[in-house]
Amino acid sequence: MIRKLGFALLWLGFSVYAFVFAPPAVPDTFDAILQLSTGQWAQINPAVVALFNLMGIWPMVYACLMLIDGVEQKIPAWPFVMASFAVGAFAVLPYLTLREPSFALDEAGFAGGEKSKLLRVVDAVWSGRAIALGSVVLLSYGILNGDWGDFAQQWQTNQFIHVMSLDFCMLCAIVSALVKDDMAKREMESPVLFWIAALVPLLGVAFYLSVRTPLGTGDGEDIAVTGAAS
Repeated sequence: MIRKLGFALLWLGFSVYAFVFAPPAVPDTFDAILQLSTGQWAQINPAVVALFNLMGIWPMVYACLMLIDGVEQKIPAWPFVMASFAVGAFAVLPYLTLREPSFALDEAGFAGGEKSKLLRVVDAVWSGRAIALGSVVLLSYGILNGDWGDFAQQWQTNQFIHVMSLDFCMLCAIVSALVKDDMAKREMESPVLFWIAALVPLLGVAFYLSVRTPLGTGDGEDIAVTGAAS
């Protein structure tokens, strides 16, 4: 209950800050979003371009964690995953508030004892590696080419840039709750790997997705888990 209350208060506080206390929206915000979405990046700070695209990477990360976590939840995970592509942590935090900690996943959790095609995709190591590669490319592009003085100025005056930056930080901060349970389902007892995923922004969890042990597929092996990551 305390955990759920904490996520609920975090969601409420983040929402109030974003719409009440953040810098005001600028008139050309919609045009900027349209340009970013359609690849018209010539006149846009590469740091903003990288951040915008990284906010498309994060929902993929959460899909790889939430869709599997949602198998044993009373609430479906997919609506929150879909919404996260548009609003990021504003969709993930309600899911974390409503879900129950889940440290086990038995064969009954998969229809017919097998993972669906979608679950096989989000559980695959190659999905994690693709996410990691995309993250490295975008971070490198933004860090090496970005105008950080301009970015700082926009962060202070532009609601879209300000909230998007905080959204990125929020997604970094809350991912550990899902990583811990995900490791438990896979019987991966590695505190070092957990803390890498929890503390290294984006690249840590991308690395975890690249090396995690795939879940069983109902071929008779027991995939129930009794412990959690420390």
